[in-house]
Amino acid sequence: MLTPPLTEKRPTERTHHGDVVIDHYEWLRDKDDPAVIAHLEEENAYTKARTRHLALLQEQVFEEIKDRTKETDLSVPTREGDWWYYSRTVEGLQYGIHCRVPARAADDWEPPAIPEDGSPLPGEQVLLDDNVEAEGHEFFSLGSFDVTADGSTLLYGVDVEGDERYTIRLRDLSGSGREFDDEIPGTAAGALFDQSGRYVFYTTVDDAWRPDTVWRHEVGTPASADAKVFHEPDERFWLGIGLTRSRRYLVLEAGSHVTSESWLLDADDPTGEFRVVWPRRDGVEYDVEHVVAGGRDRLLVIHNEGDAVNFELVSVAADDPQGDRRVLLPHDPRIRIEAAHGFRDFVALEYRREGLPRVAIAKVPPQGIPADATPDDTLHELAFDEELSSAGVGANPDWAQPSLRIGYGSFVTPSMVIDVDVASGTRTVRKQQPVLGDYHPERYAQKREWATAPDGTKVPISLVYRHDLVTLGEPAPTLLYGYGSYEHAIDPAFGIPRLSLLDRGMVFAIAHVRGGGEMGRLWYEHGKKLHKKHTFTDFIAAAEHLIDRDVTTPDHLVAQGGSAGGLLMGAVANLAPRLFAGIVAEVPFVDPLTSILDPSLPLTVIEWDEWGNPLDDPEVYAYMKSYSPVENVHAVGYPRILAITSLNDTRVLYVEPAKWVARLREVGADPLLKIEMAAGHGGVSGRYAAWRERAFANAWIIDAAGAHPSGE
Repeated sequence: MLTPPLTEKRPTERTHHGDVVIDHYEWLRDKDDPAVIAHLEEENAYTKARTRHLALLQEQVFEEIKDRTKETDLSVPTREGDWWYYSRTVEGLQYGIHCRVPARAADDWEPPAIPEDGSPLPGEQVLLDDNVEAEGHEFFSLGSFDVTADGSTLLYGVDVEGDERYTIRLRDLSGSGREFDDEIPGTAAGALFDQSGRYVFYTTVDDAWRPDTVWRHEVGTPASADAKVFHEPDERFWLGIGLTRSRRYLVLEAGSHVTSESWLLDADDPTGEFRVVWPRRDGVEYDVEHVVAGGRDRLLVIHNEGDAVNFELVSVAADDPQGDRRVLLPHDPRIRIEAAHGFRDFVALEYRREGLPRVAIAKVPPQGIPADATPDDTLHELAFDEELSSAGVGANPDWAQPSLRIGYGSFVTPSMVIDVDVASGTRTVRKQQPVLGDYHPERYAQKREWATAPDGTKVPISLVYRHDLVTLGEPAPTLLYGYGSYEHAIDPAFGIPRLSLLDRGMVFAIAHVRGGGEMGRLWYEHGKKLHKKHTFTDFIAAAEHLIDRDVTTPDHLVAQGGSAGGLLMGAVANLAPRLFAGIVAEVPFVDPLTSILDPSLPLTVIEWDEWGNPLDDPEVYAYMKSYSPVENVHAVGYPRILAITSLNDTRVLYVEPAKWVARLREVGADPLLKIEMAAGHGGVSGRYAAWRERAFANAWIIDAAGAHPSGE
């Protein structure tokens, strides 16, 4: 029988609020220590040996993903300025290729037709081939990509380590294709040109990986001469820089998990001083968008000031944003307003109602919105037929475009790109995600059920399954997925890798637990800080509901979650191990108290708004310790556990699952640890490599759930 790696114990003492904790595995944090790397490689070898019996199934699932995916394909071209921009993939190549073709005429908004065979469009210009840039690197990620307004110069930022620090380079697009001498290392994602193309605005991060400083770089000058535009000293806040769709203003944004602040700068004056929109107030969040109404520059502001828990939409004068406000959409407890998108002739609104994301359009009359108009007069929701679906605003970079591009899909409907003509309301499907092979949507069903949490709260569960293989009420192998943090919602969406589970008679379920954003802002508030345990008990209630309704049984139920969802996995493993046959925790945040106690670690101070500050608050310390997965491992019959992590992850360090696995083995559990040695928080780079990683996890899930390995 294979013997798991023995993790050496080197005691480290941690003392806070009079509580002394001995951590035997903190030494694993030092990835520069050869002993740490040797231990991680030993874990990988052990996991590979323990899953050798799944090799054939892994390869089968990989081939299923590959065979269902159109490998040579194009995205729908998007108009910006005088060009149509798109990306394409080529069979056998890991990464995308970024391209453009010239627009036929200034008033031609009909995108070029996409060739069925995925071949390049006539007149194509390749801007950046990620496959070329990735040569010689085990990891590649593109964090910035922008083109000057006149289309002459490309900016791109590349990370080849997985640590989310990008090197910015510039390339001539006017004919020579030469690389500029400009090179800016160590930046965060999201750099961009100003309207003139003369300057580049970008952010850099501090030692805790927090984007804390905005810089202005003049093209053609050394990076050492760059001007510091703004520095944010408050460690709770991230900085970002953007340009309004109208290209009228540069927007500098600072945000914590609960507070935000924005500044504007006229795009015609890129070296000028930014001016604040609304001064920050603790607990008040807002976003700004530029529109022109009645010939005047206005700002649309979505905010949660006062009693507007689910946010309201107001309009203010761009030259006096702190003056009079006009309420356009008042707060509604049933609707969570999420984003406004301003265009020359219309506004698009994204919001959430009844747990689902929706889109509405409002035309902007040349004379402005009448003073006596109501939201019902101007706002028109885009309706769809499916009970569970997602609609969201897609890529719409051009201020003058006459149509709105949206994305739409569901658990059974492959994602669609739809252009909505605002004047007529006509919808044109530009593309639907191709699914090759024998995919028939009518074979699949989706539905919503509701579990009851211990405090009586109704928790939504989404289910998708093949109704010709599964009859609800007759137990079937089931995967239950959960997240439940940061107000992030897990919405209905199609996924090709999921078909390998469904076609083997598995049910896929999502527990929309508190801490997420599915049911509005209070759904999030009631699953964070000193309410965090609701996330865990909601998930357990969902599992019990599926078992009580005979959807599945504990012997055939597998749980899965990643990052903060990995914390959820660790917590439910301790609280309700009897409910699950297996648990998959990907890049899991399973040692939260150790991390959140250390302000020097990446993102810690920022996270205090999400979890509380255990460093200064003994109540928060005790509460976090009471649910921390690592600190609550105990002698119990744990299910099979698979932890997957990445060595270069800067968001959730690999040491957390490494320590968790070591603790689980102390009490007789049998976990596996898989470490990607050249990857970041999002896992490996390259689509084929990502498919293989998904095939590995799905094969493990199929096996743990007791589904038939060969499918139908």
